[in-house]
Amino acid sequence: MGWTPLFLKMVDKKVLIVGAGEVGERRAKRFLAAGAEVVIIGKDVPKNLLTMGASLKPFDEIQKWIKWSDLVIVATSDDKVNQEIAELAEARLINRADHPDKGDIIVPSSFSIGDVQLCIFTKCKSPLMAKQLRKKIQNIIKEEDILKLELQNYARNILKKKVEDQKKRRSFLYRILDDKTIEKLLKEGNLEGAKRYIIESIDNF
Repeated sequence: MGWTPLFLKMVDKKVLIVGAGEVGERRAKRFLAAGAEVVIIGKDVPKNLLTMGASLKPFDEIQKWIKWSDLVIVATSDDKVNQEIAELAEARLINRADHPDKGDIIVPSSFSIGDVQLCIFTKCKSPLMAKQLRKKIQNIIKEEDILKLELQNYARNILKKKVEDQKKRRSFLYRILDDKTIEKLLKEGNLEGAKRYIIESIDNF
């Protein structure tokens, strides 16, 4: 299908959302949270979106706001209107809530656990299954895994300062991944104790 997963830095990017229903609201919340400027074309929007920084504009100004935008999200309940907007926005990146495969960008089902962000894309086959798979993955990832992530980042930063050889740094990171002492400390939620253990291990590395 030609799709590839990407994470886009949305700070100060301009996002136009056409449609103020449930889907449009979800999209608006996601892009506002990511730091984008969001304009919504619709009759009305929930007040919380305006509080978050979104702007509401009338439909008759749509061409003006398409030119302004970096990304156009088409999310009305009218297929004909959606197609007309997509044609007007052909020079812009487009996300189509009605027919995702006809757009340029997919907004996948996603969730975060700590600093781990996971997205699931079923190639437009089943949004429902994407949600079900998300629930399964959420049940697998434990707090201990998130602490391991923090510890690996901590160890990498110290190793970059103390060990010049990249292969040795990688070897050390693999070694501590299954270290029994670290495993015990993290199961106890003792991240600081694990960090002290890391420092001692690097000094003796």
